[in-house]
Amino acid sequence: MKILFVSLGCDKNLVDSEKMLGMLQEKGYAFTDDEAEADVVVVNTCCFIGDAKEESINTLLQMGELKDSGQVKALIAAGCLAQRYREEIQKEIPQVDAIIGTTAIDEIVAALEEILAGQKQNHYEDINAAPVTETNRVVTTGGHFAYLKIAEGCDKHCTYCIIPKVRGNYRSVPKESLLKEARELADKGVRELILVAQETTLYGVDLYGKKELPGLLHELAQIPGIYWIRILYCYPEEITDELIDAIATEPKVCNYLDIPIQHASDNVLKRMGRRTDQAELRAIIGKLREKIPDICLRTTLISGFPGETQEDFEELYRFVNEMEFDRLGVFPYSQEEDTPAATMEDQVPQEVKEFRRDELMELQQAIAFDKAEDMVGHILTVMIEGKVADEETYVARTYRDAPNVDGYLFVNTSANLMTGDFVKVLVTGSNEYDLIGEIYHE
Repeated sequence: MKILFVSLGCDKNLVDSEKMLGMLQEKGYAFTDDEAEADVVVVNTCCFIGDAKEESINTLLQMGELKDSGQVKALIAAGCLAQRYREEIQKEIPQVDAIIGTTAIDEIVAALEEILAGQKQNHYEDINAAPVTETNRVVTTGGHFAYLKIAEGCDKHCTYCIIPKVRGNYRSVPKESLLKEARELADKGVRELILVAQETTLYGVDLYGKKELPGLLHELAQIPGIYWIRILYCYPEEITDELIDAIATEPKVCNYLDIPIQHASDNVLKRMGRRTDQAELRAIIGKLREKIPDICLRTTLISGFPGETQEDFEELYRFVNEMEFDRLGVFPYSQEEDTPAATMEDQVPQEVKEFRRDELMELQQAIAFDKAEDMVGHILTVMIEGKVADEETYVARTYRDAPNVDGYLFVNTSANLMTGDFVKVLVTGSNEYDLIGEIYHE
């Protein structure tokens, strides 16, 4: 019995997929990447924005065709789309045998066994149920890095976001569960832990009565085998001096922070339901750069939010130009049903959203290329990601590069290196977003 597992959406969803894979593996199931070999298909879906929703639906329809052909015996839908649109999926895609809600991933084995026994049974828990703390995971990221999901849900209720309705309120994973999971990942060869949640900065407030991310960082840093710890999804208003000090003083914590600010116009930020204004954003960015001079800052923005005027956009453009973020992504606003923003007046035309996105990305491209050039001459410790075929060149990442979203450093060397190795490199050149270097010999 071979299972094809399709994981869509964010890295937080990927952690759920890896946990489900671990549960299935413990029961003796085998896996395949080949549709032609699959007896069972599990699709872990996403519905964060329109494009993600469309991809999830199309994947379910495609896998439904395999079910119709008789090749696939069971088709299971899990994740955010399955949670949000379970009734629609049951009605419109009858090939789906079972639907698993976002808090019921530990029911994956039971769901599959019921289907194979001729039963159809959906599995749901309250979306505010305690996070699943199953730690035995099948790491699908190559083995040298892994995501560690430290919390579920979100309490922010930004006006454009559906996540609280499909993932529930903010619930931290108990520290002892995270430390156990991190030790098991290290034992499997993981060298870099990437901390993720809908918001990492609030970790612990519900369990311990205070923000406990700094304490968690210090304890994770004690685990042998872990070399890098990276933090994603930090809301700017929740970044404390204690967190900044932990990043600055803990050698294993990368001087890298992902701060999704979404906009810089106070008018738009207010309509978004964000908790910061531009002055506060400038203050926190300034403090981070003052306390950690070599910090790499990543952010994401939304272009064409309802009510965004040309003046609002120009204010955002000036802000990006002045702040010179190291990494930046822009997404055109996606009108998601059941969110307050979807029914706001002054919806911005799609072509305007995309034009503004392109303008921001063109500006950021110039900033990023200049920053890459500025790295020439620096000596950096890098993690080897793999080798370029038929060349004496390795692909690597620096502390400034999160996997799958940032750039690479290409190391020219005849040395025999392995994925997951850490080496010191002298940066000798840059090529757009990427760096070029050679092994540094002291």
